[in-house]
Order: sequence, then C-alpha cells, then structure tokens
Amino acid sequence: MSRMLIVDDEEKIRAVVREYAEFEEFEVTEARDGMEAVTLCREQDFDIIIMDVMMPRLDGYSACKEIKKIKDIPTIMLSARGEEYDKLFGFETGIDDYVVKPFSPRELMARVRAVLARSQAAHSTDSTAVPQRLVYGGLEIDLAGREVYVDGQRAAMTPKEYDLLFYLVKNKGLALSRDKLLEEVWGYDFFGDDRTVDTHIKMLRGSLGPYRSYIVTLRGMGYKFDPKNDTSPAR
Repeated sequence: MSRMLIVDDEEKIRAVVREYAEFEEFEVTEARDGMEAVTLCREQDFDIIIMDVMMPRLDGYSACKEIKKIKDIPTIMLSARGEEYDKLFGFETGIDDYVVKPFSPRELMARVRAVLARSQAAHSTDSTAVPQRLVYGGLEIDLAGREVYVDGQRAAMTPKEYDLLFYLVKNKGLALSRDKLLEEVWGYDFFGDDRTVDTHIKMLRGSLGPYRSYIVTLRGMGYKFDPKNDTSPAR
C-alpha cells in the first residue's frame, strides 16, 4: 500500500484529498503546516506528498526544500496561484507537478498515479542501457550519480531538469515533440501542455550555461539534443 502525506492548513481540503486517496487504497497521513510535514518526513517514509503553498509557520516551498535535503519524495504542489512565475518557482524547488486551486480531486489522483508511475520507472531503469558517463566538450553528464558538470563545476539542477536532460541525451539527435516529452518525462500527456515543457527547457538551458545551445528548438514541433550545435565561446 502506497503512503501519502497531505499537507494543507485547510481541513476541508485535507478531508477531500484523503477521501479520494483512501478510495484508491492509499495509507494517508495529514499535516497542518510545513513544519509538521518536515518533522513527519524525518520520522516516517512516504511515497508521495501533496503540499499546499500558503501555510502558517513554514510555507510549502520552504518545506519542500527542507524535505529534499533528507529524502527524495515525489511532491505535487497545490496553489491558488497559477501564473507561470509561480509554477517555475515551484519546479525550481524540485516539485514534480503543480495543481492550481480549485482542482478536481479525480484529476489530482490521476496526477498522483502519473507521478508515482514515472518515479517508479526512473528507479527501475536498467542502468546498463546507456553509458553511465557522457562527455560533450565541457559538459559532463553522470547518469549513475545523477550529476551534471559544466566546465568542471557541478550544476545545481532540479530532479525534473535531470529527467528531461537524460531523456534528451538518451535520444540524442532525434526530433522529440512536446507531447512526446510530456508522455515520457512527466508520465502523462493529457494534463500537461506546451508551456510545461517550454518552462523546463528554459530552466535546463539556464543550468547548462554555455552549452545551452546543445538543446535545439524545432520550431512548431519540439526539441532535440545535438552537441554538434555548439555556439559556446572557444576555450
């Protein structure tokens, strides 16, 4: 049985999510604020977290950062704010999905299943399928260690940025549509949209710095990873 932690200062929202989660046979634990959530994660293990953003004592973003320091638990953020900036900030903290209030409980549970499926697939991927350390000029990608180095310096990347880069690199030179990236990296293609992919590509390019040009935009289609497209300054 999968374990879910619901973190929200509104009792009604916790109750609704609990009802649908328990119907799908999740074992549910509740927290009323970010501080309580961090404490619970130190003491217990969870398969997924549903986290509200605006809460007393410790907000959702800060709680997510603290939890990521001790455990890598897939997290879906709930927020009344749906602007691109807010979503971008959330993804930069390492969340896996972002749901805007008011939301459909059924849609939320569909997202939960998708995030869990993607997380389980990532942990069960055959590590021998591709080389474990790839080098493209000054860009080094350590697949086994989930680390990326830019000119010898470790890049600070979110889990989703790494997943996206891994998939692009694994399919080097292939044209990948936004829908394909949504399906393979996020685990679903019904709830996502082009902006989800574009936002993460923007973040990923920022992390790659001088090697941002390796990710090529295919106008009207999607993206591809092409290390031959090197516009970085000569070293």
